[in-house]
Amino acid sequence: MQAEPMGIQERTLAGIPAREGKYLTFSLAGEEYGIGILKVKEIIGMMAVTHVPQTPGFVKGVINLRGKVIPVVDLRLRFGLEAAACTERTCIIVVEVAGAQGHVMMGIVVDAVSEVLNIRGADIENTPTFGVRLNTDFILGMAKAAGGIKILLDIDKVLNSEDLVAIRHLA
Repeated sequence: MQAEPMGIQERTLAGIPAREGKYLTFSLAGEEYGIGILKVKEIIGMMAVTHVPQTPGFVKGVINLRGKVIPVVDLRLRFGLEAAACTERTCIIVVEVAGAQGHVMMGIVVDAVSEVLNIRGADIENTPTFGVRLNTDFILGMAKAAGGIKILLDIDKVLNSEDLVAIRHLA
């Protein structure tokens, strides 16, 4: 007799993160990524960013979003990729990130937003081991979608706690 697959709630309780759901997908340096839609607060076009001295290189600065100061991170630079010039498709995804110090609203600069996908748990595989010491804790998994792979990010782990402390002071 075959065991039934665990439901989302049961998997979460068993320590396995529930990864099935809706993801906002976007491109970055020719690759496709996804963030859980519940973490996304809004998507805005690229706007003027005020540089803040003495911040890490991947922090572009801050923006004024309807009276709130929001720190902005260039995801390309955070991932160690080459910087790229802004295009008409470059945008800022405003996300809510949870850290030890609480929740922080922040913007992440991406090359282009693609679409919202509903990804089934069966289409998500664990991050492969690369045989070298790489920190891949920020990757939720690899989703098989539309004939390709989407790298699903745990946006709460994209920035480590030290980064969040530095960014929190900007908001």
